[in-house]
Amino acid sequence: MNSILRFIKRFIPRSLFDALAPVYHYGLAVTSALLYWFPSRQLTVLAVTGTKGKSSTAEMLSSIFEAAGYKTALLGTIRFKIGDESTPNKQKMTLPGRFFVQKFLREAVKKDCDVAVVEISSEAAKQYRHKFIYLDALVFTNLSPEHIESHGSFEKYREAKLRITESLGRKLKDKSVVVANADDPNADLFLKCGASESYPYSLKDGEPYTVDGKGICFTYKGTEIRSPLRGVFNLYNLLGAAVCAEAFGIPLLAIKEGIEKLSLIKGRVEFVKFPEDNPLHEKQNFDVVIDYAHTAESLSELYKAFGDQKKICVLGNTGGGRDKWKRPEMAKVADYFGEEIILTNEDPYDEDPNTIISDMLPGFTVHTPHIIMDRRAAIAEAIRRAEPGDVVLITGKGTDPCIMLANGKRLEWSDYDVAKEELEKVLNARTA
Repeated sequence: MNSILRFIKRFIPRSLFDALAPVYHYGLAVTSALLYWFPSRQLTVLAVTGTKGKSSTAEMLSSIFEAAGYKTALLGTIRFKIGDESTPNKQKMTLPGRFFVQKFLREAVKKDCDVAVVEISSEAAKQYRHKFIYLDALVFTNLSPEHIESHGSFEKYREAKLRITESLGRKLKDKSVVVANADDPNADLFLKCGASESYPYSLKDGEPYTVDGKGICFTYKGTEIRSPLRGVFNLYNLLGAAVCAEAFGIPLLAIKEGIEKLSLIKGRVEFVKFPEDNPLHEKQNFDVVIDYAHTAESLSELYKAFGDQKKICVLGNTGGGRDKWKRPEMAKVADYFGEEIILTNEDPYDEDPNTIISDMLPGFTVHTPHIIMDRRAAIAEAIRRAEPGDVVLITGKGTDPCIMLANGKRLEWSDYDVAKEELEKVLNARTA
């Protein structure tokens, strides 16, 4: 479909294409919903939106509802899950095309799922991919500048996010709930969307809490809950999921169980290490971590989560041809927190990768970054430089299944697999 759109764009004026796009997208939305008989009407649909934390919050919600005895479906950036069946999301889209989504929800109904957890991005809302997904609840995590060049301004980006609340305001389901991070200045806009129930949450709802190298320990409604996940950002995500679950009558003990059994979220502060029965396990005396971190704020929070550890940072910048303004901002964060920085290729699309790196360089005033354009070579070098107690932080891709190149070409990719392969080489070489 995307290749067809690129072909059409070559032959009609941009202004005409932009004028017809809403009609085109809406037509696809209504046709797909009709074809699959509006499956979201037969499910409790919990949506998550925000600049950061969507995937983690969605995974947390699914885990909590499963702990409470519900069969869940999950449609998000990391994976597509129906019950016990799970496949990686290789579409490079948080919320895929309308026919895929409606078919997925219909399959969830057929397989007797009770709850569907769905991530919804601003790009999806802009293209009406959220239309005819009737929501029971929406969790708003946070909002910071992102996709500005695509939307035209931060205000338009925010408007796209707010469009996701439309079905809540129309009260199309028996329950209409909005849950919003009250520590974000945009929370009131979501809380006032017209839903029948609104629930703000903040870090105060988790007090007393500790966040350290062992994970998170917080108190929710008098119940102590522990999670091996890292960072204050994940405490926010956990609280958003807990508040939403409680709004649907999930008992505190099930909330606790669902959170505590979730030990890993792929591509989100994911440690690369070998199992204990592998001889290399004992030989690894430094950390290797991959994370999606695609904004300056998320990169900063990730680095903070590793405290005083020496940080060897591998990063590019999200997407050629978009959000060029944030390239030096990401660099400033790495320059401030990192001891060694390696810049590399990420998703150049049709832009020269060297130009992307050049745009980042003004952000460095303390350190001189190393530039290794081959991403595998950059990861390998970072791991080779690691000494006992260090942490290698590889950011920007997370679970992304490919590197996007010019003319729509894709290079199959996995930061996790590449990091593990290079880690094995380094550890074997050190013990040879």
